[in-house]
Amino acid sequence: MAKKDNPKLNYAGELKRLDEQGPERLYMISGPEDYLRECYLEELRKKCGVQEGDFSFRRIAGPIPDWTMLAEAVDALPFFSERSFVEVRDMDASRCRDEDLARLKQIISDVPDYCTLVFVFSAGAEPDGRTAAVRALKKAAYTLEFTEQEQGALCRWVQNRFRTLGKSVSPSDAEYLIFLCGTHMNGLIPEIEKISAYAKETQIRRTDINATADRLPEADVFTMTDLISRRRFDAAASVLSDLLSDKSNHPIMLNALIGRQLRNMYAVKVGQTAGRSRSELMELGGARFDFVLDKLIAAAKPYSEKELGFLVEMSAEYDYRMKSTGQDPEELLRELFARIAAVK
Repeated sequence: MAKKDNPKLNYAGELKRLDEQGPERLYMISGPEDYLRECYLEELRKKCGVQEGDFSFRRIAGPIPDWTMLAEAVDALPFFSERSFVEVRDMDASRCRDEDLARLKQIISDVPDYCTLVFVFSAGAEPDGRTAAVRALKKAAYTLEFTEQEQGALCRWVQNRFRTLGKSVSPSDAEYLIFLCGTHMNGLIPEIEKISAYAKETQIRRTDINATADRLPEADVFTMTDLISRRRFDAAASVLSDLLSDKSNHPIMLNALIGRQLRNMYAVKVGQTAGRSRSELMELGGARFDFVLDKLIAAAKPYSEKELGFLVEMSAEYDYRMKSTGQDPEELLRELFARIAAVK
């Protein structure tokens, strides 16, 4: 059976393949990009000639499937459709005992030509490749991991979503929205709808985005460290106060984000000194998009490698103090902020 193992899935290419070659008999589908995953499943069902509620559609959910029910669903002939479609949701492979594994192997080894059997693992329930059940699935199934899309594809998708709502947005502002709100499409959709409803003009402006978008803490931490590097301490302190005013942002979590940001800045700085390529710098700095790398380079520029290394160590020190000394984590975070600002 055909296999697919690509860390950056080409969604358009997979749709084209499905259109040209038709459905496989067995799939294993997973990944954090749940919007694209569900869109693909809908296209796959259409290719099989079924939709939810049809007699030829079966969904079995739960950590351990009812193997008898699953075997009967797989063997059942299609009813007023080209193929039958059987969907197994969020099986917990770690809970499969020897008898479960034997039943699983028996079923997936003999999927009829008229059936498409799909094992779906939702975000947060990713398949553990160390388990025997997942290894058996990977060996037999066409596997698709729905990952975050590349910068260009995601920006075009954001622009198209705005366009369907009668609005337009520039590529740079689409990137900015992704930076603020994250790369998951299901998270971006309500933000796009909210911004479109707020904007008075057809052209979406950055002011519209800033006025309405719910920012990820990571984006605010990025902004704060960038403001510190540019010596804009009052503005950086205001960002920190806003972060702390949201009680869902625990100081330990915020320090973890600060530490990650400092490590990324340090890695980019070291990579630049070593003459690494831009693609290598993106990997070193954990930057998924070009504009994120540009921001990292700009934030790291005022510091030496030694200074950035010191800041990384200091964040780790405060992480330990927050977790082990009994001191107020919020006060410690403010102290860390002051010490970071004092560097240079």
